[in-house]
Amino acid sequence: MTSSVPSSSPDTEARHREKMQKRKAVQDKEVAGKQLEKGLLMVHTGPGKGKSTAAFGLALRTVGYGRRVVVVQFIKGAWDTGERRALEHFNGLVEFHSLGEGFTWETQDRARDIAACQQAWAVAKDALSRPDVALVVLDELNIALRYDYLSLPEVLAAFAARPPGQHVVVTGRNAKPDLIDAADLVTEMALVKHHFRDGVRAQQGVEF
Repeated sequence: MTSSVPSSSPDTEARHREKMQKRKAVQDKEVAGKQLEKGLLMVHTGPGKGKSTAAFGLALRTVGYGRRVVVVQFIKGAWDTGERRALEHFNGLVEFHSLGEGFTWETQDRARDIAACQQAWAVAKDALSRPDVALVVLDELNIALRYDYLSLPEVLAAFAARPPGQHVVVTGRNAKPDLIDAADLVTEMALVKHHFRDGVRAQQGVEF
């Protein structure tokens, strides 16, 4: 099978070049107007897959620059996951705290869930107070807030009081409106299609 390459003429190339030059000028002007640097509060929410995966991508990017990351996992149990294995190779730069005891439908014990979330939040608050930490990943914090296991005003106050250059990423479905309002960046993962619906189980390297 041979691949076909669209034909091009000198006029087509010239029009394309002119169009791209105009687009580059607009883009350069927009970028030049952005001068502010600050710690960002980022939220990954929505029913689609990839919220935590994107957060761990940010963690990898951060340690790539030799900067410190603290990961605190709410709700999720102490699973043996690929991301945890990978990040633990960066000794001295990554602290990984998996402090959940499993999803709420697994524990079936509200008091126990609240206690686990409070313990995780204590670790998170410490990380949020440390100027040496460049990125704090609060994985599935949205679930803890959704079920009122933690005080949203307290969480937002800790975010507001953190060191100026520190970035925070919060993951989980059903982000609270007040958290969305406080965030600098909100990404909603949309579910278009998922292999689980076709009977495919969670697999190593994809889900964990």
